[in-house]
Amino acid sequence: MKCFIVLAASCMAAQLLYAQDSSYRIKQKPAEAVHIFNSPRAINANTVEMLPKGILEFKVVHNFGDIAGDFGGVKNFFGLDNAADVRIGFQYGISKKFSVAAARYKGAGPVQQLYEGALKYLIVQQRENDPTHPLSVALFGNTVISAMKAGNNPESENYFGNDFSKRISHTLQMMIAKNFGGVSLQLNPTYVHRNFVLPYDEKSLFAMGGVLRVHLGDRYNLLLDYFHTFRNKSSIDSFKTRGIKFYDALGVGFEILTGGHVFHLNFTNATDILENRFLARTITSWGKGEFRWGFTISRDFDLFWKKRNK
Repeated sequence: MKCFIVLAASCMAAQLLYAQDSSYRIKQKPAEAVHIFNSPRAINANTVEMLPKGILEFKVVHNFGDIAGDFGGVKNFFGLDNAADVRIGFQYGISKKFSVAAARYKGAGPVQQLYEGALKYLIVQQRENDPTHPLSVALFGNTVISAMKAGNNPESENYFGNDFSKRISHTLQMMIAKNFGGVSLQLNPTYVHRNFVLPYDEKSLFAMGGVLRVHLGDRYNLLLDYFHTFRNKSSIDSFKTRGIKFYDALGVGFEILTGGHVFHLNFTNATDILENRFLARTITSWGKGEFRWGFTISRDFDLFWKKRNK
């Protein structure tokens, strides 16, 4: 709930910051909106891209096990024998600037069986040859609840006991993006809050992410996204004494556009798919071969097509 209050307040403030002179808007013909990405999500990162009003997106994200490292290699068919994490979700465009989403995640770490409710709001959109709209800016916020059975180990993150609030976490993320023709860039400052953490961990974390899209020609794009999570030294040292080291999440993907579908072939070391989890708990490393390949496939459904075409 706190996350959505902050999200609503940020939207109101951002609208004031980006308000333009009304006389200019009356005199000038609206410039064409620039679409910076082809999907509301890159690999690990949300993007500024919104669904059109009345469009329902069904999306499946599937990450296999590690390609190499201790849990990969030939014995596990380079990760194909294992499903590390799966996300099945829906997103609906209430308006061209506002959408809602609901999803279910398997979860790859100690906290699993995750349900997500999310909101996304487009503050301003980049427009062609319009110096008053040089960027696209959007806000994303979610609340996530774990439905798994509480664990019995006090040294585990799933040691919820009978306190339901310990199962809840939130993410608040801003996306600032610009298209430069064949290249799109985006920054993702992100705040994550978990109601329950181990005594030596931090409940609230800040992370900075970035997304790069490079058009490769025809219907193909190269995608990269990266997140660095900021932690205090005492927390890092406490985990190290327990044999746990954190790594930045890096994703590399290839996007293929087909009629009605967007398909991503992804490679990432992010331990989980969900921001609330991988920003706080990515313990797998590209350098050790602990990255996995996966795919994302989405399909859009126009719920009001018949009504619009009567």
